[in-house]
Amino acid sequence: MRGRKILVVDDDQAMHRLLEFTFTQAGAQVLVATDGEEALRHFYTFRPDLVVLDITMPKLDGWEIGRRIRDLSETPIVMVTARGQEDDILRGFESGADDYVTKPFSLQVLLARVRALLHRASLPPISAQPIAYSDDRLTVDLSANRVLVDGQPVRLTATEYRLLAYLVENAGRVLSPRQILEKVWGWEYADDVDYVRVYIWHLRQKLEPDPKSPRYLITEHGLGYRFEKNLT
Repeated sequence: MRGRKILVVDDDQAMHRLLEFTFTQAGAQVLVATDGEEALRHFYTFRPDLVVLDITMPKLDGWEIGRRIRDLSETPIVMVTARGQEDDILRGFESGADDYVTKPFSLQVLLARVRALLHRASLPPISAQPIAYSDDRLTVDLSANRVLVDGQPVRLTATEYRLLAYLVENAGRVLSPRQILEKVWGWEYADDVDYVRVYIWHLRQKLEPDPKSPRYLITEHGLGYRFEKNLT
């Protein structure tokens, strides 16, 4: 983490001071914003490697900040918030979050997750054969980091893309949530099986003709998930 730049966005003084101290001690450069508009200004000028973002903020809330950042950049976003209901978590991922941590939390766990996100963001793009999968509706081109549905590009977050790539590369094989977590997120997330379910749900919304009756991203109940080829 040494030398990496982290933008902390939180209007709670005690919390943002704690996060600033923790990340600084780990070797990061830290800048703090205490409202949504300041957060976006700092994002443009500071150019952070990662954003730690609360939801309940003055002027612009965390949902909107996340969406605006994601429209501009693939910079990793960790939402750190007291809002832990499933609907809040889903909305966080929809707003561009790569991770979602609920308060109270362990600082050591948060540090491990931030390190894992920074590491994944520094990895080179996944490369493979020119077209990993293509049918009359869906194309997944791993060498070009491109996904098309009915010929139109589909925008995926970096995590969504890595998940899809892992499933496509193992097409036909059932992958357990733990396997997926360790490969896509890292060992720090090995027990967070809900992450896989949430991200599969998002991918289905973007890729499936009928997300409630998927033809590509299949759940094998009690076992895991597999990518089903639909070649004709």
